[in-house]
Amino acid sequence: MQTEETGVRSVFRIDKDLRLTSWLFLKLLALIFLAAFLSLYGQIAGLVGPNGILPLGEFQDYLVRSYGREAWWWLPSIFWLDNSEAALQWATLAGAGLSLTLLLGVVPRLSLLLMTLIYLSLYQAAQIFLNFQWDYLLLEMGILAIFLVRGPGWLVLLLFHWLLFRLRFLSGISKLLSGDPSWQGFTTLNYYFETQPLPHVGSWYAHQLPEWLLQAGTMLVLFSELVVPFFIFLPRRLRIFAALLTIAIQSAIIATSNHNFVNLLTILLCLLLLDDRIVGRVLPGWLKHRITREGEPAPLPLSSRFTQAALALLIFGVSLTSSYRMIGGSVPGELQWLVNLGPRLGIGNVYHIFPTMQTERQELEIEGSGDGVVWKPYIFKYKPGPVDRAPPFIVPHQPRLDWMIWFMPPQSANMQGWFERFLYRLWQNEPAVTALLEHNPFADEQPKYLRVLVYRY
Repeated sequence: MQTEETGVRSVFRIDKDLRLTSWLFLKLLALIFLAAFLSLYGQIAGLVGPNGILPLGEFQDYLVRSYGREAWWWLPSIFWLDNSEAALQWATLAGAGLSLTLLLGVVPRLSLLLMTLIYLSLYQAAQIFLNFQWDYLLLEMGILAIFLVRGPGWLVLLLFHWLLFRLRFLSGISKLLSGDPSWQGFTTLNYYFETQPLPHVGSWYAHQLPEWLLQAGTMLVLFSELVVPFFIFLPRRLRIFAALLTIAIQSAIIATSNHNFVNLLTILLCLLLLDDRIVGRVLPGWLKHRITREGEPAPLPLSSRFTQAALALLIFGVSLTSSYRMIGGSVPGELQWLVNLGPRLGIGNVYHIFPTMQTERQELEIEGSGDGVVWKPYIFKYKPGPVDRAPPFIVPHQPRLDWMIWFMPPQSANMQGWFERFLYRLWQNEPAVTALLEHNPFADEQPKYLRVLVYRY
């Protein structure tokens, strides 16, 4: 009996070599959540508010007609209580406030629980505009971080490492499974800096690098995604190598691309591959003393152990089932609910970042006219536009509309619907939507005509 109890405790034991590391992890996660909420504050009304591109109320009405009382399960969200523009905006502010309380160490577990619930609600409410891999990556990290507050337990660390492994390895596997010739021929970086969604000035300089260096960089990316992730579960020196190489690659991506906060989240996950011997070198002595002076953390109560174990089983079940389907496996009907649970709750999802690469850039310019003769362009804030304006560096902000424009002309059928609604709102001259733009040439009058020009690079 004593052996069984010791075994159970070892699964939930607190790793004393990671107390400083986990403390720093929570503070940095709070800053990323803060950036995500503030980024959404000025956009959410124009995206899914009552007068936005895809009004949340209309989506909820559709779900009620389709699923009746079960509609809330298909869209788990606090916005069933109130889907007004004010409710959406106040939710982003509340999330930002909770991020600050986490940063300050005030009721950290409650802060994480509430801010994750709010972000899950925004993730569901925003529909296609928040249906990106970094959004559910942030969600799963927030959920796991709730159990990191009491101390870096072995099971929680395993779940974080499993998340980083999925993020990296599945992204690499997806590149092989796609059959994309640029990945197979190591020419991806010949195109990436020019054809990515939102380049910045650093992208231009990277595009000028010699071809042999770009091909070597492509090989390094594939090595870092297909081989290095296995180092996560190996002894300390290999874990540190995996962390440092991944951090270096993510830093290079930030220096050459606007990919909002996904690279920051990846770097943050790598932090947990290190330990206090490394992290302690960058923290001042007084801060290390303050973090560690509280002594040994109290053992986890039985309820926390049970919750962690249940969450681990759920995440492993969802992620393994979804990953198996992603690589071409057939999931039995009785397990399909596991595949559907990931996108619904933001846990156990699969990752496939840039499995294919565009080899030419198609840039849209939307113009309006009052007479069909003189056409005036709508200017976006961040996407490439006027040729005399360099695209800015905006990490960790993600302008959702500017990002979505990159998918047009549509790469998939579900893109056409939102774009047509966007054009309709421009024709109406809807203030909530035109506020997402840098310049509305029809601020004082409604345009009679709209047209979309496509420029090929």
